[in-house]
Amino acid sequence: MGMLDSTSVNLALFPIAQGLNITLVQVQWVVISYMLVLTVLLPFFGKLGDIFPKNKIYASGFFVFALGAFLCFTSRNFYLLILFRCLEAAGASIMIANGPAAIASLFKGKDRGKALGINACIVAVGGMSGPAVGGFLIHLFDWHAIFLPSVPIALIGAFYSYKFLPSYIKKQKIFKFDYKGFIYFTIALMALLLAISEGHNWGWKSLKIIALGVLTLIFGGLFYFRDKKINYPLINFKMFKIKTFTFGNIAVMTSYMCMFTNGVLLPFFLQEIVKYNAFVAGLLILPYSVASSVVAPFAGSYAGKHGSGVLTVTGPVIYIISLIIFTTFNASTPMWEIIFASVIMGIGNGCFQSPSNNAIITSVDKEELGIASGILSLSRNLGNILGVAVTITLFDSFRNIFLNNGLKYQDAFLSSYHRTMCFGILFGICCLVCSFIAYRPEKK
Repeated sequence: MGMLDSTSVNLALFPIAQGLNITLVQVQWVVISYMLVLTVLLPFFGKLGDIFPKNKIYASGFFVFALGAFLCFTSRNFYLLILFRCLEAAGASIMIANGPAAIASLFKGKDRGKALGINACIVAVGGMSGPAVGGFLIHLFDWHAIFLPSVPIALIGAFYSYKFLPSYIKKQKIFKFDYKGFIYFTIALMALLLAISEGHNWGWKSLKIIALGVLTLIFGGLFYFRDKKINYPLINFKMFKIKTFTFGNIAVMTSYMCMFTNGVLLPFFLQEIVKYNAFVAGLLILPYSVASSVVAPFAGSYAGKHGSGVLTVTGPVIYIISLIIFTTFNASTPMWEIIFASVIMGIGNGCFQSPSNNAIITSVDKEELGIASGILSLSRNLGNILGVAVTITLFDSFRNIFLNNGLKYQDAFLSSYHRTMCFGILFGICCLVCSFIAYRPEKK
């Protein structure tokens, strides 16, 4: 459901910008606000998942998501849409904070790898159906309709979560939550993201950007030193002493930054430059999810038997190859080449994600599975946020430069698109290096 919603929204950014008469820089906040709220609430809801019955906390996530999606459907201006996306994100955060830990605790050894692979497959199916369903709904109605499919799915999810998930708590714990640390973390992250997204508009040397940078450093430092010394930290920094855990999480974050470089811009390219309608654009994004859903279960099973080292290096290499192909796109690029490049990217994602998740989760002790799951989710969502913010910022900056230099709009768009893909390749190289370090066997 989460992927169905997010991939539909990515496809709808162009019609949302047109329908609400807002800029490309503004419309990115439809995605960033969602990912930001989802990310900063993960530690809080992860903590709640250890205190309250799983069926109640998980079902509440589905219900809040359904409410948020319905209100997004009703929104008629930009600010209401952002507000309701934040509510939707709160529901998603409840589910994401408690999902991976449940899988890791229910399955062991080889079965855990298979389970994570199947989970990745289901996520990919959601992503696979999102562009096609979203494109179809946009084509028949308008962008508001993309939020409707999530409502019945979420309500069904709420019912079955409440009915079938465990309703007991093994040991009642006193609820302790680092509220100060949570505030520090939220301020630091919001300041960082605002600086990245608005830097090219305000000027990187402007007082606003410098102030945001100072806020990020101050509150980031306060958060780090506070959580390092208290016995109920928001994030357990001791876990970062584990090489596989630390570099594995960085690799996951940069993998999403790499994928989102093209994931955000491809719908704009297909609709603005190649002039496909939203439905056709959605169908052309579909091969990525199909390839990912086919490869992911096999990759998870292989990692469970043979380890994650080979596949977590292979995945980033495939990302890089795919982005190199995307740098050749122009207005006359044939449909088969767009499909081919998307399939390559999907294969890379299928190879990388479930083996990487498996290695990160299994690198910690059993009693730390919940914390590890939360940090993994933080890394994934930070990658999403940074990927969107950095991509839109780079693309918009390049495009303005080329337009000011007298290039026609189409030429300026394509030149900016190609240069932004080059930064995606750099993110892929970072992912490759971190994966190599994370999963390289220790010397005896």
